[in-house]
Amino acid sequence: MRKAPLSQRLSGQRLRWIYRAGLVIVAVAIALIWQQCQMPDKASDEAFDQALRADLQIEIASSEREPIQAIPVAVFYDSDKYALGKRLFREPGLSRNGQVSCASCHKMEAGGTDGERYSKGIANVPAQVNTPTIFNLAYNFRFNWDGQYDSLAAHTDGLVQNPVVIGDTWEAVAQRIRNIDGYQQTFKTIYADGVSKENIIDAIVTYEAALITPNATFDRYLRGDVSAISAPAKAGYDLFKAYGCASCHQGVNVGGNMFQQFGIIGDYFSDRGNITPADLGRFNVTGAEADRYVFRVPSLRNVAVTSPYLHDGSAQTLKEAIEIMVKYQLGRPIPTADVELIAEFLETLTGEIPVGDDAAK
Repeated sequence: MRKAPLSQRLSGQRLRWIYRAGLVIVAVAIALIWQQCQMPDKASDEAFDQALRADLQIEIASSEREPIQAIPVAVFYDSDKYALGKRLFREPGLSRNGQVSCASCHKMEAGGTDGERYSKGIANVPAQVNTPTIFNLAYNFRFNWDGQYDSLAAHTDGLVQNPVVIGDTWEAVAQRIRNIDGYQQTFKTIYADGVSKENIIDAIVTYEAALITPNATFDRYLRGDVSAISAPAKAGYDLFKAYGCASCHQGVNVGGNMFQQFGIIGDYFSDRGNITPADLGRFNVTGAEADRYVFRVPSLRNVAVTSPYLHDGSAQTLKEAIEIMVKYQLGRPIPTADVELIAEFLETLTGEIPVGDDAAK
């Protein structure tokens, strides 16, 4: 077979080269056009970032810089169950003697506590530990100082049956509630099976879970209002982190999300003396030696208005509590000036009493 003349072969090669080059140019052009369509211009991208920072200041602050997160400004709940739970929370008819309610130890106007070293239940019998605040309970991972309960429902169940708190069987409690004007119809409106242990607990838990205290000045600071707290409070927050307080007191509730031994460095209980069974903490729940003197880390939300402090209620002032914790948990000397600055920061954690919860009602 005869080959095509050289001139024809070269002409064919040029055409194939031009064709391939054309395909490359078209592909590049398509890629550039697609990229332009997918990506906003630099100005609009920067505007988007600025808007994002303005709207999501708390997420940026908490995820990138801060150990503490702001409490949501609102939570959602069933309003009918909330109203019923609110009434039950204040109902002395829950107790065997008809004189003690949940609100007896958890007062809205006292930071969700009663201001006593040891609260008193039925028969005027004092509790073995200081009463924690009822506010922001939903953000705790366990309940009671020793973490005995892992849910608000179990916690409510236990307190009602506790012989020194409410002190009765659920059968008797439910019957008393049925006999109080208004409850039967209200329960039937909300729950198909009316008054029962489960429904009483459900209503109370709905109410308690909604008792958050938003808009503390520190929350506003976290959300981007740098002028919300004073310069001393900012310095106190820096010290709070520098001394290591934030290793246990962090998250939305500034605590309440872990267990910790009380007396990591020094022996608090030996120094205080008169050790009681309540001082054993989580050991009373698990029986494990490693849990002796271990407690659920308390929340520092509203701490400035919930004295006295510690599980034994032995610290009467915020400054005294800070000094004790630094000494026995961190083992470091702390100047009085630093104590005062940390206290200044802690005062910014006081939030608003839940909306619609009138302390007088």
